[in-house]
Formats: sequence, C-alpha cells, structure tokens
Amino acid sequence: MAIAQRQVMKKILQTAAISAFLLTAASAAHAQVGFDIRIGPPPPPRVYRVPPQPGPEFVWVEGYWYPQGRHYRWHDGYWTRPPFAGAYWVAPYHLDGRYYAGRWEDGRRTLRHDHRWDRSRERDERRDRRRDDRR
Repeated sequence: MAIAQRQVMKKILQTAAISAFLLTAASAAHAQVGFDIRIGPPPPPRVYRVPPQPGPEFVWVEGYWYPQGRHYRWHDGYWTRPPFAGAYWVAPYHLDGRYYAGRWEDGRRTLRHDHRWDRSRERDERRDRRRDDRR
C-alpha cells in the first residue's frame, strides 16, 4: 500500500508542477515583449547643410543612423510639423550597444517614429511649400 500511495503522490506533484509551468507560460504570453538590436556602434553623423525653416510651426529633426538588418542606414534631417500639439522630438540613440528608436512625445503620450511614413510626409510638405510659394 505504501508504494501505491507514493505513486499517487508522485503523480499529484507532477501534475502540480506541470500546471504551475503552464500558468507561468500563459502569463508570460500576455506580457509585453520588447527587443533591441545589437549590431555595434553606428558610423559618425553625416555633415550637411540645414535648409531654411519653411515656417514657424516647423521643427528640425536632425539626421541619424538607424539599423536596417545588419547594417546602418542614414536618415536625412528634415523640417516637419510635430504630429500633435506640445510634441517634441526625442532623437534615436545608442547606449551600451543597443539602439533606441526616435519618437515624438509630450510627457503624457508617445508616438514611435516610422521611416516609411516620413517619405509620404516629406512629399506632402514639399507640395505645401510649393503651394505657399505660388501665393
């Protein structure tokens, strides 16, 4: 009888251990996941001429290197309107071998930077400047 009790107790402990593992894994699955990129330091910033400010509501976003795959790609600086009132640009940076993307924020909310979005926005701004020049 003692052997049977030990086998039952062993099964109960195994079941409890598996249940605890599954509950922990399920909790972790709902957690927010973050990652960083490690490809070494970026090249030095490029030197370029900053064009005149197109209007008082525009802010300058300095050019920077950002990782793309295993290399860095240069993103030219540009004048832009902040995406929401009170927003300021937090430039991307590298710290302890990690890259942290640039973002717009105002202390309450944050808007991550999207390189693909910039291209269409820059086209819109060039169109707006041409329209302003014709007036």
